[in-house]
Amino acid sequence: MAANRLTSYFFDTGTGNKSPGDDQNSSPEDETIVEPEQGNVLSHIISQLRPGADLSRVTLPTFILEPKSMLERITNFMAHPETLLPMPEIDDPLERFVSVVKFYLSGWHIKPQGVKKPLNPILGETFTCYWEYPDGTRGYYIAEQTSHHPPKSSYFFMTPEHHIRIDGTLKPRSRFLGNSAASLMEGAAVLRFLNRGKDLKRGERYIVTQPNMYARGILFGKMKYELGDHSFVRCPENNLIADVEFKTKGYFSGTYNAIGGSIKNDKTGEIYYELSGLWNGEMFLKDVATGRRELLFDATNAKHTPPLTRPLQEQGERESQKLWHSTIQALLARNHDVATMEKSKIEDRQREEASKRAEQGVEWHPRLFRTVQGGPGGPDEGEEDLDWIINAAIDPCNPKIAHKQISSIAPIVGGQTVSSQYIIPPHSEGQRKPQATKPVNDNLIDFGDDHDHATPTQIPSGTASNSAFQDLLGDEDNNRSQAVGGLMQPLLPMASPLKRMKTTDSDLDEFFDAEGK
Repeated sequence: MAANRLTSYFFDTGTGNKSPGDDQNSSPEDETIVEPEQGNVLSHIISQLRPGADLSRVTLPTFILEPKSMLERITNFMAHPETLLPMPEIDDPLERFVSVVKFYLSGWHIKPQGVKKPLNPILGETFTCYWEYPDGTRGYYIAEQTSHHPPKSSYFFMTPEHHIRIDGTLKPRSRFLGNSAASLMEGAAVLRFLNRGKDLKRGERYIVTQPNMYARGILFGKMKYELGDHSFVRCPENNLIADVEFKTKGYFSGTYNAIGGSIKNDKTGEIYYELSGLWNGEMFLKDVATGRRELLFDATNAKHTPPLTRPLQEQGERESQKLWHSTIQALLARNHDVATMEKSKIEDRQREEASKRAEQGVEWHPRLFRTVQGGPGGPDEGEEDLDWIINAAIDPCNPKIAHKQISSIAPIVGGQTVSSQYIIPPHSEGQRKPQATKPVNDNLIDFGDDHDHATPTQIPSGTASNSAFQDLLGDEDNNRSQAVGGLMQPLLPMASPLKRMKTTDSDLDEFFDAEGK
């Protein structure tokens, strides 16, 4: 039984197994059935867990995996163009802000059949895609895994004709806490309207955070998966902030999948609207001044728009769909032995790459993203949570030029070809000698340090890889790299970094705070 309950934690945006007293917000499609022979695997995982352990270091059985990479899963955030595209054209700042909150809330219902965890991207993995909109315009998405331990997925989205740009980095942290587990969704996204704001080159910004994810009763008691805690949408230029609470169900009261919150003036504290409803159902907006309550978004039967990708034969060996193709095909066929074998090949290759880099004194850098230049006085001050941002200059005013600039970063649309390889510049003189890589630990949980992540170091524009160093990332033709020329315009600083708040409802179970505070 304990093994079966553990399954829910490792899956994303589900609501767990139905138990007596649950309301209509729990449905069979949110449940995952564990086959008898798979229970032994989960029992083995449980035997490796200790309170406070980092679950990102657990090797998961393939039968609980969603057949897509996390880099692709992030596109759910942009999959409702009917809420996305109209936002910049709304003239009233408060109404425009409400439209951003609606867009933000519209994507949480998107999830696979059952409750699955996406594949963990490997270091340097990339994913690109695009959307064809009804008005003939396009939206582009580029993502790269900029760190493996700790995991960091950095992404860029833009639809030039609609003046919308999004930069973000997702930094999930997982923790096992006895009878509960948590996935802390750290990082942030910066959505900007390039036709708004005092400086049209930088636009009007909306800084967005995500709720945390919790699993209750994974070893005993009633097991449930929930979104929880406070997330924020903040517009520094207009002094507006939305505090959205994803409510976890209390032991004796409450409901699953509920949200609450408010939209207010960040300076005066005046509340304009109150939020309520279910993130997988109807969500409502109440005007505090008039008392009028209206439907903000109905996710019950909402249809999202998946992105388009290039044919598999045109993709590079490091692109998500091609990289994981054999694993995904085995998962779809429910051949878990083959899926495990194919997944292990990729993970073993990643360890070999890390070992070679250490032996040859090579420091890994992301190919498509640069480090955020934060800190006091820095051009990206206040946006340090992004860590990495697309390493290219994109014209914010001329869509025709912007299309060409985006297309030059990486192949996105069918027919484009890869113009550069992954950059792995050598250590410069005076840097410390590389440390020998530690042996691979056979335990499912690694409690030691892991250096398999990128050091946030700026790669000078126009710098090419030293020809003496081989491409260790596994691309087939080992051409010399060329850095993306030109950095984007500096991001506009915000007053202060956002801080995550903790839900304080007294009837929640004791494991609600993932830090144990």
